[in-house]
Amino acid sequence: MRDSGKKNKSRSVAVVVAHPDDEALWAGGTILEHPEWNCYIITLCRASDTDRAPKFFKVLNFLGAKGEMGDMDDGPDQNPLHEKDVQECILQLLPDQHFDLVITHDPAGEYTSHLRHEETSKAVIKLWCNKKILTNEIWTFAYEDGKKKYLPKPIKNAYFYFDLPAEIWQKKYQIITEIYGFNKDSFEAQTTPHAEAFWQFTHPDQARQWLNKGGNKL
Repeated sequence: MRDSGKKNKSRSVAVVVAHPDDEALWAGGTILEHPEWNCYIITLCRASDTDRAPKFFKVLNFLGAKGEMGDMDDGPDQNPLHEKDVQECILQLLPDQHFDLVITHDPAGEYTSHLRHEETSKAVIKLWCNKKILTNEIWTFAYEDGKKKYLPKPIKNAYFYFDLPAEIWQKKYQIITEIYGFNKDSFEAQTTPHAEAFWQFTHPDQARQWLNKGGNKL
């Protein structure tokens, strides 16, 4: 495990995800372990979801974060979104400021497969490369599911791999099962990782190359 080297230092952190619950599943433990971070979390979908939307804001309170929701199409057909529309949604939701760190999906997603995760990652990376998002670094979630052979799990050889203390994982599991209300037999509850992993990019060219490669293609 590499140390992020930033513990106990206040940082401005943006978390950009496709759906309310992604922030908890893939990075919730890391956020909980860093109460000194000033987190702003945005989700591109479900603002009009009368069930999920209020739960998202309860999660923000639980995490000590602020944030906002978008309402991009998230229907069962998962029709591709226009890249420009995804980018504009992100820019409308994010505060106009420089961030120390931006955390988002990987271009390959976290499991096989979810188009909205992949579109979100692609948009964030391109906005950084085009200087529309200003940040010192980007972390992308590092998970894989063996092409549907098993539930998503963190990649041990990712740049960062954080084992979560039991009490932190329990709080994360509480978010998934008690605040979001997922049944204990659900994909979300069974997936809830005991460790979290991330790929790190400190220069836009690194992220662009990763995007062109297609992200983590295990």
